[in-house]
Amino acid sequence: MRNSQDKNQYRMPAEWEKQKSTWIAWPHNKSDWPGLFETIPKVFSKIICELSKVQQVNLLVRNRKEIISLTNILKKTKVNIKNLQIHVCKTNRAWLRDTAPIFLKKNNKKIICNWSFNAWAKYNDFDYDDKIFKCVKRINKFKLITPKFNGKKVILEGGAFDVNGKNTLITTKQCLLGGKQIRNKDFELKDYEYIFNKFFGVNKIIWLDKGIAGDDTNGHVDDIARFVSSDIIFIASETNKKDTNYKNLKNNIKLIEKYNQNKKLNLKLVKIPMPKAKYIFGKRVPASYLNFYIANKIVLLPIFKDKKDKLVLNIFRRYFKNRKIIPIDCSNLIWGFGAIHCMTQQEPK
Repeated sequence: MRNSQDKNQYRMPAEWEKQKSTWIAWPHNKSDWPGLFETIPKVFSKIICELSKVQQVNLLVRNRKEIISLTNILKKTKVNIKNLQIHVCKTNRAWLRDTAPIFLKKNNKKIICNWSFNAWAKYNDFDYDDKIFKCVKRINKFKLITPKFNGKKVILEGGAFDVNGKNTLITTKQCLLGGKQIRNKDFELKDYEYIFNKFFGVNKIIWLDKGIAGDDTNGHVDDIARFVSSDIIFIASETNKKDTNYKNLKNNIKLIEKYNQNKKLNLKLVKIPMPKAKYIFGKRVPASYLNFYIANKIVLLPIFKDKKDKLVLNIFRRYFKNRKIIPIDCSNLIWGFGAIHCMTQQEPK
């Protein structure tokens, strides 16, 4: 693999690096939150409000009529209107982590990366989501690249991997190499490693095994392991031996420890407890504290009316001394099988 620090190559900045804005899509797909949809706009409003205090928010809506009604709604939530830009861009769902283009840098210039999207190989309605990159390009006239491998466009979601902004990436085999919900048919581990190296500027790739129960993306890493600095990883940990996640999460910790030792990386692992198994209308949902979002001066932390909320809040405060930790109640949001990280996409400065 080439030297990942070459300035002439692509690099994906880490989430904690200086951001220009956060991209968010206003929720409208009621089938994502059946029976609870009316509670969801309030959660989005809260998140937009908090982000607008520290940086620009680019909000995607379906039509011009929504711009007027939303501006009025958001004004009532004390959103900083100066930091809010609303754009018309049709979407199928609000999970921009997976559908908005990923921002890269090359020679210190911003580039948007258009990965293909197939709705996690699970849903049939994704025509608008697969074209969001066109809206983003039109709005800001960014240079666009479309990653291909063996002549084919590559399908990849932002929640499937996490980077440390230098030379290391973390992902899961379940999501990218599993036989269920296939993104890129016949892709092997080495093919993904080549792609990650070429487009993200990484040469160390940590492959975890499985994600958590209730995750309809089939193993996204942003529910189980996240870089919080170039050498610290927050890793999900389950202590209840009877829980489905216990064995899988324990195995993931062992895999990172082994990789760390073999490559002499000196990565520090910080265990983040899982909330108690959460069910909505009898269905297990992927509630995890790891689905947080790092912005310029704040960290938005999902909480679930759980006994461990306070404990986790204190861990975050310990490791993000220069950022304010803002807890966001995601007890209903998680019914859409995603939380704060899933609905946000950062644009670096």
